[in-house]
Amino acid sequence: MDAITRIEHALSGAVASAELPGSPPRLAQALRHAVFPRGARLRPRLCLAVAAACGDDRPAVSTAAAAAIELLHCASLVHDDLPCFDDAATRRGRPSVHAAFGVPLAVLAGDALIVLAFQQLAQGAARAPQRLAGLVGIVGGAVGVPFGIVAGQAWECESAVDLSRYQQQKTGALFAAAGMAGAAAAGSPAEPWRRLGECLGEAYQVADDLRDAVADAEEIGKPTGQDALHNRPNAVALLGLEGAMARLEQFAAAAADAIPPCPGAEPMRALILQEVRRLMPRQLAVQAA
Repeated sequence: MDAITRIEHALSGAVASAELPGSPPRLAQALRHAVFPRGARLRPRLCLAVAAACGDDRPAVSTAAAAAIELLHCASLVHDDLPCFDDAATRRGRPSVHAAFGVPLAVLAGDALIVLAFQQLAQGAARAPQRLAGLVGIVGGAVGVPFGIVAGQAWECESAVDLSRYQQQKTGALFAAAGMAGAAAAGSPAEPWRRLGECLGEAYQVADDLRDAVADAEEIGKPTGQDALHNRPNAVALLGLEGAMARLEQFAAAAADAIPPCPGAEPMRALILQEVRRLMPRQLAVQAA
């Protein structure tokens, strides 16, 4: 079974658990709306790629870790789109969860996805309980405080923000967790994979800043110009287009170089560089080609 099939099957099963008889039906619909149809699934794919590089001796554990990472990412998008943050009416080319189901259900759906992520971890690691504590620590650290997604989002409420710290926490933390969780799920040391995820996360965030600045809503499936509208810290405002492009290339190269020695290092390096190029706005990708 290929990585995408494993991820989608696990996510389908997780969401289906919220659709059992007796569950609030509109909440279940909101959860499905938040998770499907799929985006790029970059984070769970990274998780499974690292697990494969480390032997992937417990596929059920690595699949659960990948699904948990993606459920947490989807939860962050639901909350990020809320009126109190971006007030984004669309996501992935269709109405955002709060636009489709209302703010109360969107808040509850985001919360439910967070809990569901940890339920998936617990269930997936049932036959390898010695790996569960490490996985919970890795994943929990990536979404909470002091350095996870919640902390990253909170920097938007501060008067002074360090761009690198903001991006590391808001975006890089979950990428780092994806790589580390893949290793931990396969029974390998997680720490050597941290740097790869951090660099890849920063590259992704710079690419997202560039898309927000120069792409159109149809291309990226969500409103553009949000960084300028909300006065958020971003690479384009700090460095300009050329500087942001240089920063993107810097972090892409650093991510490729951060891959620890393993049999799958070269294919993984090529995949990282390919994915970063895919994330660029079309017009900038053509210029860089």
